[in-house]
This record gives sequence, structure tokens and C-alpha cells, in this order.
Amino acid sequence: MIGGVGWAGGPRGGAGVGFVRRVGVYGVLSDGERVLVVRDGVEGEFPGVWRLPGGAVAHAEHPERAVVRAVAEQTGLTVAPGRLRAVIADVTSCPEGVSLHTDRLFFDLTQRDGRSDGGSPGDGLVDRVRWLTLDEAAGLSLTPFTAEVLGLPVTPLPPGTHGSGQSLPPAHPDRRLRFGAYGLVTDPAGRFLLTQIAEGYPGAGLWHLPGGGTDHGEQPTTGLLRELVEEGGQLGRVVELLGVDNLHNPAALGPEGRPLDWHGVRVIYRVLVDVPTDAVVTESAGGSTARAGWFTRAEAGDLPLSDIAALAIGQSGR
Repeated sequence: MIGGVGWAGGPRGGAGVGFVRRVGVYGVLSDGERVLVVRDGVEGEFPGVWRLPGGAVAHAEHPERAVVRAVAEQTGLTVAPGRLRAVIADVTSCPEGVSLHTDRLFFDLTQRDGRSDGGSPGDGLVDRVRWLTLDEAAGLSLTPFTAEVLGLPVTPLPPGTHGSGQSLPPAHPDRRLRFGAYGLVTDPAGRFLLTQIAEGYPGAGLWHLPGGGTDHGEQPTTGLLRELVEEGGQLGRVVELLGVDNLHNPAALGPEGRPLDWHGVRVIYRVLVDVPTDAVVTESAGGSTARAGWFTRAEAGDLPLSDIAALAIGQSGR
């Protein structure tokens, strides 16, 4: 780990650029007109810069549990996660020819126990904890993602702000982290768009939510709308962030030909297709989607559904 965040990703070392992915979780905890923020210490990701409390998603760890743990470690507070407020991706250039993509999830929090009146945790990762009004926070050096989530003006950090003095640890050869964006996609008639998982992929034959893994440097909503065209031939618009699903399969067998320890973090959006057309798979041959179709709620109930599709459809009427 580096800067309190777990790492996973593609090749590093040698010539060219290595691509690394990671997932971070952060909490928005309010106390009347104030919000809780922390300042990164010398070992943190952004030394000397203020941000919302949070940190790593460990391998196989659910993001909701991760934010509770990270906030407790940094502030001493016991919190409960609520609504998933936002998901933002950013890319940073690091030493050793590494391009680092971070998917950051932001939860509204409620306090259950403990007290934080500010101070200096002293673990190197975080050196200050403070309750601030938004006006007070706006006068500090904030990470861009913190300013964006709090609705404050976003100012890029100066070059060299990112704490990149440590070497990145090697990726685990048998572990994979996959961050994906999926859609509960409906049309004006209330039908659901579903896609069938192709042979050779985990869950083959099940009907699934449209979506998939995002590309390096891609925002979640951008990736989802791209996948919607590739997997269903539809143009949609994202109307709501619904939540996050966590998948851990310690022995997933896919195209790699050997079991791998997969951890999937999957954010789910509500998507509306205003002018639906016949569902057709447009991605190149060999993809993970065999076919796509529009289904009423009753028809969907008779299909073999993936866990995430069953969950999203089951909750859609609430």
C-alpha cells in the first residue's frame, strides 16, 4: 500500500507507460453547517492538502465497509454509510512511467460514536482533522475531488503536489481489480434492457445489466453510455446514481484460462433511453455479450438473471 490506498493494475517497469487502477472511498460527514476534512501528512497521497476523510478499498473489501474503516482510522469516529453521493475518476502521472487511474466513491455519512475536535493523528498519512464551514474550506488548498463533491470552485493542484516519492509495489499475479459502471436501463414504456453474458465468461448464459469495466482515464458515466451503445445499440442518458455493488470471486475462470482472484467494484446508475430501438450487440466479435433485448418486468422475472440484475430490478419499484 502507498498513501493508504490499495493498488492493482497492468504492467509496470521497463519501457513505456504502465497503467495502474485503484479504488478509493471517502465520506461526507456534516455537523450542522460544518463538514469534516483531513489534511494529508508527509506519507499521504497529497501532502499538505486538505480532503474528505477516506482511503483504500482493500482486496475483496466492500466499499461501504472500507469507508467506515478508513474514516475511523483517520478521525477516530464511528460512522454509518448512507447514500452514494458521487463517483469521480482522475488520472495522475507517477514515477517509474506509471499512469495512475483512481476511481473515487463518495458516501454521505452519519456519526454513531466518538468525538473529533480536530488535532493531529500523527500516523504520517493524515496530520490534521478539522470541522470547517464551506466558506472556511474554500480558503484552503483542497484536492479537486473534494472541492467538486462539496460544490466549491475546483482549482487544479500545482505540479508535484501528488505524493509520489515512494515506489509502487508489484501487482499480485493472481489478483484482479475491476471497476465497472452498470445501468438499470429503461424506456418510456417501463421495459428493461438486459444483455446476456457470452460463453467463456463467468456467469455465461445469465441476463445482466448493460455496462462493464471502464477504460483507463474514463469517467464512469462515459464508460456506461459507451457500453450501452456497444452492448445494446442504444443512446441513453444517465438520470440517477443508485449505489454500488461488490463482487468477490476468489477462483473466477474466464478467458485467461486459469482461475483468478477477482474483485469487482460495480457502481449502478439509472439510465433512460428516450427513443428505444431494437436491441442489437454492436461491439466487435469475441466480446462478453452474446445478445441483448428489451423485457417487461414480468418477462425479466422469468429469465435467469445475474445477481446485480436481480438486485437492481427488484429494487426499481421502490
